[in-house]
Amino acid sequence: MSETAIRGFPVVISAPSGGGKDTVAATLLKEVEFLKLSRSMTSRPMRTGESRGREYIFTTKEEFETLKAAGRFVETAEVHGHLYGTPKEFIEETCASGLCPLLVIDVQGGMLMKDYDPATVLIFLMPPSMRELEKRLRGRETDPPEEIKTRLENARKEIEMAPKYDYIIVNERLDQTVSDVRQAILEAWSKARNTNH
Repeated sequence: MSETAIRGFPVVISAPSGGGKDTVAATLLKEVEFLKLSRSMTSRPMRTGESRGREYIFTTKEEFETLKAAGRFVETAEVHGHLYGTPKEFIEETCASGLCPLLVIDVQGGMLMKDYDPATVLIFLMPPSMRELEKRLRGRETDPPEEIKTRLENARKEIEMAPKYDYIIVNERLDQTVSDVRQAILEAWSKARNTNH
């Protein structure tokens, strides 16, 4: 089998809100050449500092529902009252090209991705403690107190789902976390290539 014929597999990184998943993903994308970031589509409004198509593909709730009805998403989820979805076309094209789409999504989405493609590698970033997570959320200064309360409640539910993931990595120190996640992805990559040969 030629190198180009080897199919990639989706890699999912999930963590509670404030758990550091975006920072870890951004570092990995610079260090692991076969990863390609999958941008979710969302109906939530843009935050200060965000730009269209960089963090997310921003759309209206109506347009999102239309695309969902047309079967254009691999997975969709409602998080904090907003809709999020992973475009199917990007996942299929990236895997077919031998690369691995990297999805930074919540646990609902992670479970749906595993159902869609059992080769999906699920990685959960665990906060060192709920106290540390609350400190990080407050330190971001992007959410009002009631939103932080909701995010912490959701975090507890997400942590309960963590055992369903292939890897659970405690995100205490960024450099160590990135190293552990990279190792998990390289293990899966090596295994997939050996299976395909």
